[in-house]
Amino acid sequence: MTQHINTLVIGAGISGIGVAVHMQQNSPQRDFIILERRDRIGGTWSLFKYPGIRSDSDMSTFGYKFKPWREDKVLAEAGAICNYLQETIDEYHLQSKIRFNHALNAANWNTEKQLWELEIDNNGSVEQWTANFVIGCTGYYNYEHGFQPKYVDQDKFKGQLIHPQHWPENLDVVGKKVVIIGSGATAITLVPALAKQDAIVTMLQRSPTYIASIPSIDFVYNKLRKILPESVAYNLTRKRNIGFQRAIYKFSKSNPEAVKKFLLAGVKMQLKGKVDMKHFTPNYNPWDQRLCVVPDGDLFKVLREGKAFIETDHIEKFVEHGIQLKSGKVLEADIIVSATGLEIQLLGGLNASIDGKAIETKEHLMYQGSMISDVPNFALIIGYTNASWTLKVDIVAEYLCRLFNYMDKHGFATVTPQGDESAKSTVSLMGSNLTSGYIKRAEQVMPRQGLKDPWAGRASYYADRDALQKANFKDGILKFVSLTANPKAKKRIKLFG
Repeated sequence: MTQHINTLVIGAGISGIGVAVHMQQNSPQRDFIILERRDRIGGTWSLFKYPGIRSDSDMSTFGYKFKPWREDKVLAEAGAICNYLQETIDEYHLQSKIRFNHALNAANWNTEKQLWELEIDNNGSVEQWTANFVIGCTGYYNYEHGFQPKYVDQDKFKGQLIHPQHWPENLDVVGKKVVIIGSGATAITLVPALAKQDAIVTMLQRSPTYIASIPSIDFVYNKLRKILPESVAYNLTRKRNIGFQRAIYKFSKSNPEAVKKFLLAGVKMQLKGKVDMKHFTPNYNPWDQRLCVVPDGDLFKVLREGKAFIETDHIEKFVEHGIQLKSGKVLEADIIVSATGLEIQLLGGLNASIDGKAIETKEHLMYQGSMISDVPNFALIIGYTNASWTLKVDIVAEYLCRLFNYMDKHGFATVTPQGDESAKSTVSLMGSNLTSGYIKRAEQVMPRQGLKDPWAGRASYYADRDALQKANFKDGILKFVSLTANPKAKKRIKLFG
């Protein structure tokens, strides 16, 4: 027998859990289920196991607006984030809403029935489900494997080659020579973490990244919590940090030279003349790629104390005992960590179609940063690349609940953002903001960047918040179809809804 659910949420990570709480609070008339292909919650934060894994955004903005982050660390480790998500599930009684080990393999929108027809793998057993509405909360990368370049003579290396996405359990690095390829958030986290485990660590980068040191503890938040209710202190801290993030981003775009000087001066002060500044002087402007942060300058500390090393060069080839660089230098290694980023993938590789015709996401636009053009009853949660991911989750979830309530009040079965070819650009939704490698790889799967509202990716929490709060559903773009327009659909929804 086909199982039916009103609203299907794909993914039990930070997006899916956040959406679920908003639905429970703001659209309680809609029944929903969260499908999770793995056996645990957490998404990224339970998948990655490499040493030191932590958030790269402050937790007052990475946490949900409805649930205060109760620890004093600005950047949280993965375990603490998973605990926060489990607390959210417990507080809002969501455990019964999650179906673990359920993978959505295929989804086809049946126009006649006004339903999504779903093929779901339940622990190896294929099931047929239907849903009125589907919300994708799987992020934008492949959980099966990360982005792994093929290096010249890679097979000649006699040591271990590891990608951080698949960190071996109980890996012994004590006294081992470890080379980390990369300069992003993962690499700069691994360096001090492995140095603490007495590994001999070298970070190898093709080009430098802007890195800023921030305090590990938010002392102002701690003081506010002593004199104010926790929720008030959290909201004040959250507003402060949202404003601070946005101000830095805008100033970086309008006055890049000033921001560059400020950031480099901070690095120079941290290194104290012990490490050549060439390793931290990028050839691009701040926020052309994501700005990385380290708590209490931990990366700089291990470098200046000689507990870790850094090289800026290109890889010529792998050799038996390490890596030969273009300069001719050989970096000896027992273990090489390829911290080269993510393989971009939407919806976990789901095969999605409309009446049997495949949906090519790169040919579509994003409407109000929440729905895909010309795809009925489907929303997609894609967080910010220039601010905390969760900020987008909160405002899109609120918007969707308002949309659901509008549809239910007026008896609408479907909603479809009607695409506008004149608004489509050749650049992906993420490609107009950053030039990072994983952003460029996203060109092949991400919806296109719109040239005008409501199709333009605003990349601004304030702009998105205001636009979505004020959005008028009678805008001539959203096409609604009522239940009464299709008797078969009406009968099906009454039977299973």
